[in-house]
Amino acid sequence: MDVRTLQSINLARILKEPGTAEAEGIIKETIGAGEELLTLQGDADWSVSVTSAGDEFWLSGEVHGTVMMECRRCLKPTPQPVNAYFQHLLEFHPEVGELTLVQNEDDEDVYHFGDPDLDLSFFLAQAFALAMPFTALCDESCKGLCPVCGADLNVVDCGHVQADAVPKALSDLGKFLDEV
Repeated sequence: MDVRTLQSINLARILKEPGTAEAEGIIKETIGAGEELLTLQGDADWSVSVTSAGDEFWLSGEVHGTVMMECRRCLKPTPQPVNAYFQHLLEFHPEVGELTLVQNEDDEDVYHFGDPDLDLSFFLAQAFALAMPFTALCDESCKGLCPVCGADLNVVDCGHVQADAVPKALSDLGKFLDEV
C-alpha cells in the first residue's frame, strides 16, 4: 500500500482481472464536507480497499481523525475524536463523467464511476461528517457564556448571572439540555 495525501485509488489493475486494490493516506488541515470545511486537529488517517466481484466492486474503508468543534456552552474550539467506517458497492462505466449514485435492479444503491483513478474524497468526507458528534462540550463543568454580556463565565465573573435569578422552569430546561 502507498501512503498519500491525494485521496484517490487506481483501479486499473482490478478492472482487467479480479483482485483487490488498497490505498491509505492522510488528510491535512480540513475535510471538505459539501459547502463546509471541517477543521482538523492534526492529520486524519484513511485506508480503503476495493475488491472486484464480477462486474461490481466492493469499496470498504475507514477514516480516523480529530475535528475541532465549538463547545455548546462557551463556544471554545474543542477537539472531538472521529472514527468512521464505510462500505459501498461500485460499478465501472467508462462513459460516466463523474461519480453517480443509482439504484440497481435489486434496489441497492450503487455508485457508478468512469475513471480508473477513483476519487475517494466524497466517501471519506461523507463518512467522517456522519460519524461526528452532534455537539461538543469542552468540559463537564463548563459554565458557558453570560446571557447578558457574553462573557466567558469560566474565565470571569461578570456579576450578571445568579443561580436564583433564573426561573425554575428555565433551570430545569438547562438541566435537561445538559443531559442531552
